Amino acid sequence: MSHTGKCFCGAVELEVTGSPEAMGYCHCESCRSWSGGPVNAFSLWKPDAVKVKKGAEHIATFQKTPMSQRQYCAKCGGHLMANHPPLGMVDVFAATIPTLEFAPGVHVNYGETVLRIRDGLPKLKDFPAEFGGSGEMVPE
Repeated sequence: MSHTGKCFCGAVELEVTGSPEAMGYCHCESCRSWSGGPVNAFSLWKPDAVKVKKGAEHIATFQKTPMSQRQYCAKCGGHLMANHPPLGMVDVFAATIPTLEFAPGVHVNYGETVLRIRDGLPKLKDFPAEFGGSGEMVPE
């Protein structure tokens, strides 16, 4: 199974194959600021499951922290994905791949939330322990 996504103007196209390793919501200040919204919907993929099919020359990268290499289209500014080297994962923003059935399983960095979401999903203060976080759960 594969899904194709693209930037806002369509100059960059990417393809994800298989299934994501995880899907959920990030509430950290960096993701909120980057996404322009109160929460960012993510889908995490192994790097070999993500391929740029068109427009690689238009991809620019911004790295604020060692955790995230955020990639976007230099032509339109459309957000595409974020490489997370410490995690060995690539976050392809859920909005980038519209045919992917988004099935969130967790909220991360809920300790920083500005939008309470009562959906019954686990809420982690920061990251799961296996990703270097505390693994601490917080109430909805």
